[in-house]
Amino acid sequence: MRRFSRKTTVLSAGLAFLVIGGGVAFAYWTAGGSGVGTAATGSSADITVVQTSMVTLMGPGVAAQSLVGNFTNAGSGPVYVTTVTASIDSVFQDGVVAVGCSADDYTLTGAVMTVGREVPVGTAVGTWSGATIAFNNNTAVNQDACKGATVNLAYAVS
Repeated sequence: MRRFSRKTTVLSAGLAFLVIGGGVAFAYWTAGGSGVGTAATGSSADITVVQTSMVTLMGPGVAAQSLVGNFTNAGSGPVYVTTVTASIDSVFQDGVVAVGCSADDYTLTGAVMTVGREVPVGTAVGTWSGATIAFNNNTAVNQDACKGATVNLAYAVS
């Protein structure tokens, strides 16, 4: 029987290792699978409209006064405000609904005010303006019932 030289034996062993090892290096198992997960979407908190202008001493012949303000956003992120709409909610006198004086005795102009921007989180943030309120001077009627009345305004955000 013929004996292989040491060089031939080493070369053959190396070649065998590459063939066997190479086959092992490329062997793997495949498997399928599935899983589940979740992602949560936040929500917004209502934004509060704050009137900062002081409207006082309305009466016959007194010019219209501006309604101006800002917002309180107590949410966790900014809120986009398209418009602020002002309306006359009620008229009170001495803590009760006024008798003989109503919203018809006042004129609210520019009630829908365009804001068109994000209002950041915080107090006294962002601004709105554009509406005015005035007392209607009706010379055909006695308007003494409106003396000292308080006009309660309501604001809506969209």
